Amino acid sequence: MVPKREKYERLVAFAATLPPTLTAIAHPCDHESLAAVIEAARLGLIAPILVGPIAKIQAVALAGKLLLGDLPIVDVPHSHAAAAMAVRLVREGKAEALMKGSLHTDELMAEVVARDSGLRTERRISHCFVMDVPGREEALIITDAAINIAPTLEDKQHIVQNAIDLAHALHFPQARVAILSAMETVNPKVPSTIEAAALCKMADRGQITGGIVDGPLALDNAIDEAAAQIKHIVSPVAGRANVLVVPDLEAGNLLAKSLSFLAGADAAGIVLGARVPIILTSRADSEITRLASCAVASLVALARRQRLSASVNN
Repeated sequence: MVPKREKYERLVAFAATLPPTLTAIAHPCDHESLAAVIEAARLGLIAPILVGPIAKIQAVALAGKLLLGDLPIVDVPHSHAAAAMAVRLVREGKAEALMKGSLHTDELMAEVVARDSGLRTERRISHCFVMDVPGREEALIITDAAINIAPTLEDKQHIVQNAIDLAHALHFPQARVAILSAMETVNPKVPSTIEAAALCKMADRGQITGGIVDGPLALDNAIDEAAAQIKHIVSPVAGRANVLVVPDLEAGNLLAKSLSFLAGADAAGIVLGARVPIILTSRADSEITRLASCAVASLVALARRQRLSASVNN
């Protein structure tokens, strides 16, 4: 059995060998978020720009005996202004990633998706958990458990592509994508099975690229080879999936939290499809989970730089 968190520790160690990613931190005004930022900076994962009320940030640091050192602070009056300024820093090219501090996710994402001043691209913005599940040899990507409540088929096309791109940024040898439903057969009475079949055909036609996509698959025959064999499913994905695409936000949230609270998994959160990776953390996250989220963003930012460089050279 792979020891708990070993995958995250390898991820953080690798990301620490890369140049730190300039990251705008929106409102790091509690001990957990500020401590994680300082540790991520110490490890060289990110080069943070703290955005928030300077007096409050300094008070949190003093109370928690945290050393701010020479970390830059952009002084703004409150959390809403912090979200707006952090997004502005990205738009101005002064940051390559965005990180949620102690403000609410909705407050930050409202600025991200603002039509005139946000960070939209032609892609649908979606969330992924990169989960370190005890007993599994590789990390498991689960999408979308935080952003898209009831995604359409077109939304799911983007959600799948974002997840595949993330798998490549994390150096997965192969992105094996399972489109999850309650069953592994197409049933006209179960809409998620119809959409799964459509997504597979979209992958066949080159509308989704870079991964092997199969579905519908039930959770057991997506991740357990014995379960797939019992159902006589012949597929390079069945039993070996490393990317799980859920039907809707409720299913994704339940799956991720079940793994966290029943199986002892850790869940590093990242938002994709915007101009830059967005690090989403929870107040319940451990330090290693927060660091892993920073490491994931660092690798996504690197992949983005490489794509931009390649497009310029071509």
